[in-house]
Amino acid sequence: MNMAKLLSVNLLQRIVVALVGIPLLLWLIEVGGIWFFLFFLLLALLAAFEFHRLARHKAKPPALWIVLAVTALFQLNFYMHLLEVWELLLAVVLALLVMELFLKDGSPLLNLGAIFPGLLYVNLSFGSLLRLRLEVGDGNGVTMVFLLFFCVWAADIFAYFGGSTLGGRFIHRKLFERLSPHKTWEGFLSGLAGSVAASLIYSSFVPQLSLTKALLTGLLIGLASPAGDLIESMFKRDAGVKDSSHLIPGHGGVLDRFDTIMFVSPFIYFITTRL
Repeated sequence: MNMAKLLSVNLLQRIVVALVGIPLLLWLIEVGGIWFFLFFLLLALLAAFEFHRLARHKAKPPALWIVLAVTALFQLNFYMHLLEVWELLLAVVLALLVMELFLKDGSPLLNLGAIFPGLLYVNLSFGSLLRLRLEVGDGNGVTMVFLLFFCVWAADIFAYFGGSTLGGRFIHRKLFERLSPHKTWEGFLSGLAGSVAASLIYSSFVPQLSLTKALLTGLLIGLASPAGDLIESMFKRDAGVKDSSHLIPGHGGVLDRFDTIMFVSPFIYFITTRL
């Protein structure tokens, strides 16, 4: 299959996934409740599976079923408030340390060091999104989750087309060549502009959302969007793989598709609850 045909197939897959996935996601954000929780529990489990897959390229992490069980426990706790987050985190850390005593393969430092960042990143990121949608009342939670997704999508679209058409024309230096040789400053600035524009447009249709909070959200997402992608690229490059998995046709895996959402969700949670 030649490159042009491969690109057209990939684009078609992306369009089909978007036509199905975006309306479903918007509906889940609107209805919230158990359906929202179950969908993002599934995403968290898939993301944990993908991170475990990456970790196995460098170490001998705990068994997959343990990682998935810990992830499910974390997400259930975010939903049901059984324990304080730090209490559950302490219990999990101690349990994994004890389990490592009985494992004989690999280096304990590498085994635990390879899986802890993924467990924390996946669970605290998706947990922030759950808390934002399901706990923040007076409609603020659902409003901010919609805003988060709209700004991230706008940043991605503007960054892609800005980078494709303007990349390298004005700033002859890549954004972060060591981890992502194709990212340009023009793409980054286009993504920032797209995120801010999306926040302005969104706030004009949602009177209860202050312009200051909307602009701050759009600005923060525009600035932080590349970081989520670069962090995942860092892990993939270290593991020597191109995609975290092939679960989503045309998009790669959950970590590939939701990396920016995961990174910015905690920041938007803080903006919503503290400002």
